[in-house]
Amino acid sequence: MTTVIDLDRGGAGETGETATRERTGALIVSGLTVAFVRNGQQHPVVHDLSFELARGACVAIVGESGSGKSVTARALVGLTGAGSVVRSDSLLLDEQDISALSPRAWRSIRGRRIGFIQQDALVSLDPLRPVGKEIEEALRLHGWGTRATRARKAVDLLQSVGVPLPERRAKQRPDELSGGLRQRALIASALALDPELIIADEPTTALDVTVQAQVLALLEETKARGVSIVLISHDLSVVAQLADTILVMRGGHIVEQGDARQVLEHPRHEYTRSLIAAVPSEETRGRHLGPDFEITATPHPEQIAEDLRDYDGPVLEATGLVKRFPLPGGSSQLAVNGVTFSLGRGETLGIVGESGSGKSTTGRIALALTAPDAGEVRLLGQDWSSIPESRRRRLRSRISVVYQDPLSSFDPRWNTERILLDAVPDDAYPTAEAKRGRVRELVAQVGLPEELLQRFPLRLSGGQRQRIAIARALAPSPSVIVLDEAVSALDVSIQAQILDLLTELQKQLGVSYLFISHDLGVISHLSDRVLVMKDGGVVEHGTVEQIFHNPQHAYTQQLIASLPSLDADPHRDTIRR
Repeated sequence: MTTVIDLDRGGAGETGETATRERTGALIVSGLTVAFVRNGQQHPVVHDLSFELARGACVAIVGESGSGKSVTARALVGLTGAGSVVRSDSLLLDEQDISALSPRAWRSIRGRRIGFIQQDALVSLDPLRPVGKEIEEALRLHGWGTRATRARKAVDLLQSVGVPLPERRAKQRPDELSGGLRQRALIASALALDPELIIADEPTTALDVTVQAQVLALLEETKARGVSIVLISHDLSVVAQLADTILVMRGGHIVEQGDARQVLEHPRHEYTRSLIAAVPSEETRGRHLGPDFEITATPHPEQIAEDLRDYDGPVLEATGLVKRFPLPGGSSQLAVNGVTFSLGRGETLGIVGESGSGKSTTGRIALALTAPDAGEVRLLGQDWSSIPESRRRRLRSRISVVYQDPLSSFDPRWNTERILLDAVPDDAYPTAEAKRGRVRELVAQVGLPEELLQRFPLRLSGGQRQRIAIARALAPSPSVIVLDEAVSALDVSIQAQILDLLTELQKQLGVSYLFISHDLGVISHLSDRVLVMKDGGVVEHGTVEQIFHNPQHAYTQQLIASLPSLDADPHRDTIRR
């Protein structure tokens, strides 16, 4: 059968053997093995992987970091890189063997027949080039249209993926766009040449719940047009919305695969069951997400002024916080607008909202790292935001912070021991031996072995780095810890371990958490009360039960409605097309 060329695509037709048959997007992978050569030896990271993908269907590959799922994705587009060895019994796209293509042949297929959506749009897009030019380049490399038609097509593509004001956005660089808009631009680039197969590697990771829902709807529409999708993700709730078939990977092996509903509702393998059990939600409140574990958190001497020892009011209070940031041209942006909240001892207050809602700026004001233009913060009943730093010093140890990316907050020249020693206060631990003893206590509290103390941050896993960040925050025995997206970049099982750790530490130490996140599942699992922010202001405030079961504000209702469910859609058509 001869392929009918879509004239609206600028006259770009099929070449080679694909010109003699209709493209279907069907993919057959059999016995795929990927290894990397180090010191003259091959180290396999994907072992004997096999699956079939029909036209207009979606297969999801799920697993933790290091499971081999992203390496699999890159093998399917010929991008495993230097030092890799890729073997397979068969690797067929529409019956064409793509297992032994030359680099030049791969370049003719990538973009035109296989679209590749990578996880981090800010890194994947050229930071020096407007996103419209990025899309035009994908078209130009395959000989599509003229300069004028490519420019028009780029705007049309941005509009088709739901980018508002596409003409303006096409002229903006990635750093001038929100995370959701960058991800949409990346998807537009992947769809530019109407490929028959899309490889999507963690396309919704770290996106706000509403933007995530929009991206999933876009991928669902793409799938409905007959495009096949290989979805790589560690988020089972995302997978449940899109996948027809699920492959569960662990250590480079497939441990379970089958129909999405069967895998999610009746998992056979213990590892799959542990992944599902680790997904946080309101239903998981009060129980551990991972295997039970024990920690011993030893109380430490209070480093607090004598006049505050009997204080029993809120540990942190904010009243009428306002913050503006200047913009080019003399205008300003209202980032925080009249925010008020209080945090009690041993309590967790969750702050939730989309990117740009003002939640992180509110956290920085609470930490006295950013000064408010109006309003005040009180820590342990004392003035906090309105006093000079010299007067804050006696209270500075009472509030700590854990950031989303601990690696960027560590000095890469320091090993773990020095990072923690630097955080141990001199007044409470005046000798070197006392400090080292405190460091040993800290790593024990966060469930890490002492031998990690001699490692540098780059030699630690993501979960280990986040535990060290928590240990650093605990070092001065704070009353309050501000956690800003502290688990959003972690795999679901590692996230579960960190959430369990935070819960146990709070029980034993009585520490309070100001927990900032866009992840409603995490917020509902960990929080006692929730603050919902939009455009710098608080639109709703209440208990977890009130916010999630009886939201009053339209924006909160939209957030709750956008929350993906772990239940596979029982109405999805899983018949091969």
